[in-house]
Parts: sequence; C-alpha cells; structure tokens
Amino acid sequence: MKKEFYDALIQLTEEKNVLTDEPLKNHVTFRVGGAADYFVSPESAEEVQKIILLCKEAGIPYYILGNGSNLLVSDQGYRGVIIQIYKSMSEISVKGEFVTAQAGALLSAIAAKAAGESLAGFEFASGIPGTIGGAAVMNAGAYGGEMKDVLEQVTVLTKEGELLTIPREELDMGYRTSKVAKNQYIVLEAVIHLAHGEKEKIREKMNELKEKRTTKQPLEYPSAGSTFKRPEGYFVGKLIEEAGLRGFQVGGAQVSEKHCGFVINKDNATAAEVRELIRQVSERVKANSGVTLEPEVKMLGEF
Repeated sequence: MKKEFYDALIQLTEEKNVLTDEPLKNHVTFRVGGAADYFVSPESAEEVQKIILLCKEAGIPYYILGNGSNLLVSDQGYRGVIIQIYKSMSEISVKGEFVTAQAGALLSAIAAKAAGESLAGFEFASGIPGTIGGAAVMNAGAYGGEMKDVLEQVTVLTKEGELLTIPREELDMGYRTSKVAKNQYIVLEAVIHLAHGEKEKIREKMNELKEKRTTKQPLEYPSAGSTFKRPEGYFVGKLIEEAGLRGFQVGGAQVSEKHCGFVINKDNATAAEVRELIRQVSERVKANSGVTLEPEVKMLGEF
C-alpha cells in the first residue's frame, strides 16, 4: 500500500471511512469476492468529487459501489479504490409529491418513506434490493413498474468531474439502460415524482409484492437477484428450466431450484464457480433454444 496515497485519502474524508485490503464479499449480496486495495465511504458529493480527482491524478483505478446487489467480484478482488455510495449518503426528504433521495438510499427505505407520506407509485421498487443510484443507472424495474415511470431528475458527476442535473426527458431510459449508464455518469441524487394515494392501499400493495417475492424467489441464499437480462419474448427461468438446468451446480454455485432465473451462492461458492455456472447456463440455453442469454449481473475484477 502506498502510504502517501492512503494519507491523501484521509485528508479528503474521515479516517474511519478509509479501509485497506477490505474483503469485498462483505459488501456484495452474492457474498463472494476478494479484497479491494482501498475501500472508501464518502459522506458527501464534494468528497466523492475530490476522491475521484485524487484517483485520476494518481493514476489509480476506481469503481463506484452501492450496496452491491448486482455485482460479482472476482476472487482476486480489485486493484484500486472502491468508492461506496451507500449508508453515508442515504438521506431521503419529501416535499409534496416529490421525493428527493441521495444515491445511497435503499429503494426499500424510499418506498417506506413514500408510503408513510401516502405517496403511491413506488410500490414496485419496495422489494428491489438496491440503492436508488444503481436503480437510476440501469432503469431497475419489477412487477410492471420501472424507474423511468417515476424519475423526475437525476444529479450526476460526469467523467470530467462536473455536476450535472438531468431532467426526465433527457434520461433516455430503456430496458436496463439509460443515458447515465451510457455516459458512465455517477449518480449522486435522484428526485422521484409520485401521486397522492391511500396509505392503507399503498402498504397493502407493498405487502402483496413482498409475499410474491418471498414465495417465488430464493431469498434465503446469497445472490445478485435476476442473473440474466430478459430476452424479448421469452422468460429466462423457463428457458433455463427447458434446458434441464434447474438445480444445476458448479462447485458451491447453483441454479436455484425455486426460481431458475437466479444463480445462488448455495455453499461457499467462489466467484470463479459463479462465473463458470453463468457461462455454462448461457451455452446450454443457446444450444437448446437458440436464445442468447446476457448476464444482468455486472462483473468486477479479473476472471
């Protein structure tokens, strides 16, 4: 570890926010992955800006992490700086029909806050295990709702280090993509526009969706949610099941028996085993149905 780089980092944020050789499996929902050289949890947009500038000046790679719900980290870890925008940047405020949330706020927390204020329209996101920063980047969605339906504007940091506020009409959101993703912007804050509704009905809908998730998804095992993007006109789980892969295993990684669209860490899997399972599933589905499955989960580090 270069002491001078570490010293420079702790000049920009509190020392408690800078860790070295930090195991990334502790910060991703898959619970696999090696260590990062540096792991930093900034507490403001200004700190994020300064840390990125320092990384660029020092020629050290960096990666922005939320709560790690859509990420597979290599067993070798990450040579560089992980900048986690999560609990230290998770404030949520409500004004009329608008909810403003820092990028590290969990979707479940935003949904709960909205419900408490009798605001409807965000129930679909209440069970998605991610932050609003990540959700805005990839236009996360579930049960017929998507971020593009509710996002009013997003404040981002560009690659040049500029702060930019992008209104909804310029976000260019599509299936699991957006202008933010295409331009590799870093989300710092998002504003969503909801509608007044009845508190009881909102909570009822959230509970109904929670029940659906619990009964249909393997929430009892570490995973990164839906492993593959949905090919147009097909259901991923059905394609995998038809290829005879329900319960298929590589080491400790398994195609969930409960829902074939999920790859789970069933028994202390390594990242290499998860990656190999994903590769084999794609290969066998292609051979069986001619459909190409693309991973929805992002890969970080060397595989």
